[in-house]
Amino acid sequence: METTSRVGAQAPAAEDGQQVPSARRTVDGYLLAPFPWYGLDEAFTGPRWLMQVGTSADGAVEHGSIGHGEEPSVRSESTEDKERFAVVVTVAASPSRRSADGTGLLEATSVSSAAWLAGVGLLSFTWPGQMDHTLRDDWLDQQTETAWVLADDLDGPDWSSLSLPVDGVPTPFHYRESEFGWVLAGSTQEGVHVGAYGRGMSAYGLGFAMIKDIAAYA
Repeated sequence: METTSRVGAQAPAAEDGQQVPSARRTVDGYLLAPFPWYGLDEAFTGPRWLMQVGTSADGAVEHGSIGHGEEPSVRSESTEDKERFAVVVTVAASPSRRSADGTGLLEATSVSSAAWLAGVGLLSFTWPGQMDHTLRDDWLDQQTETAWVLADDLDGPDWSSLSLPVDGVPTPFHYRESEFGWVLAGSTQEGVHVGAYGRGMSAYGLGFAMIKDIAAYA
């Protein structure tokens, strides 16, 4: 699959696997991106918050995430079915190209890149019930590889088609559900791929729009 590096796809976490809110990037990284950011459209009136950006081998910003709704914790039996959130992942549409220093080749991005980043993002907030902390790393490795395989086969039986508005234009998305939540991915007319994942909010009623002023999220 043509995609960005897997490095940095997950947000920083503490030793016990919990997300570290203070470790989320500031708006500075988002402002360095040469592409537009996407989030839920104005129909969503709840909280919005920055998460993190991802960079290529030469330091260029290639993708990032914007959260909507309740800031999720790692899923446990106590939080199951109580959190309502959706995270939108924007991925720059880039061809395969040489790195800025000329020492390597940067991989191309695709809708599969957005699907994989969204799938891994959902896993970062997931903790199966009754699982010992010491086993979670092995579980995450296994599920991350599964997300990679699924993202590489968007026309396979695990995905269905879903049409959602992007900047007001009906746009096709690849969509799948799991016991942990839902994941979707598609492309926009603005030269970026959009992925999303969530739990407690139905994906069927969502719409996406370009963010006019990302600095307002700081």
